[in-house]
Amino acid sequence: MKNKIKTIAFDADDTLWVNEPYFQDAEKEFCQLLQDYLPEHSVSEELFKTEMKNLHLYGYGVKGFMLCMIETIGRISDDAASLKLVNKTIELGHELLQKPIQLLDGVQNTLESLAGKYKLVVATKGDLLDQERKLKNSGLVDFFHHIEIMSDKQTNDYKKLLKHLDCTPDHFLMLGNSVKSDIMPVLDLGGYAAHIPYHTTWTHEQHETTLQHDNFVKLKRIDQILEHLD
Repeated sequence: MKNKIKTIAFDADDTLWVNEPYFQDAEKEFCQLLQDYLPEHSVSEELFKTEMKNLHLYGYGVKGFMLCMIETIGRISDDAASLKLVNKTIELGHELLQKPIQLLDGVQNTLESLAGKYKLVVATKGDLLDQERKLKNSGLVDFFHHIEIMSDKQTNDYKKLLKHLDCTPDHFLMLGNSVKSDIMPVLDLGGYAAHIPYHTTWTHEQHETTLQHDNFVKLKRIDQILEHLD
């Protein structure tokens, strides 16, 4: 990896700042709202089914999550739930869209150390407006040459990104917390990838396979990447 990398891309949610715990807290509150219909764990399972059914329509982000919660209310209650319950669910979504940005340990120092030496990029999934808000409020925007808010993170999505950046895979490094979205597609292209596990991961992004690859490194903290680049 050393002396090869020219462009470094960072996932945003749960790589640069806290995200998934906010969603899990909102989901817990949502499940409690529906406990008169089903136990909390069953509500959670039904919500996940709804999310997976609609992922190709809504993509990733808070707005799709809100719509899936509302649809789940209707299905679980057999359309008998009150509008008050729906409005409470919408409030949960609004609260998610206004959460403060909490940078993860080592992020600021890492970006300061890499700035000027590499072309730095954000490559993240999610709702456009929400991710733009988070980037603006993070105070990190000026570190990045390019911001790419992607509808998905498959191999072809990274191919398009690399073409836009005029970067070949052997000069590209991706850092992120999801093996499924941030690591595997980049390795498949011949790029480099660094996994930074986060203590909690959305079920859809979990990947159990032990990964061994010449272009792969596993870190405990984001600032450990500096040891592999210096």
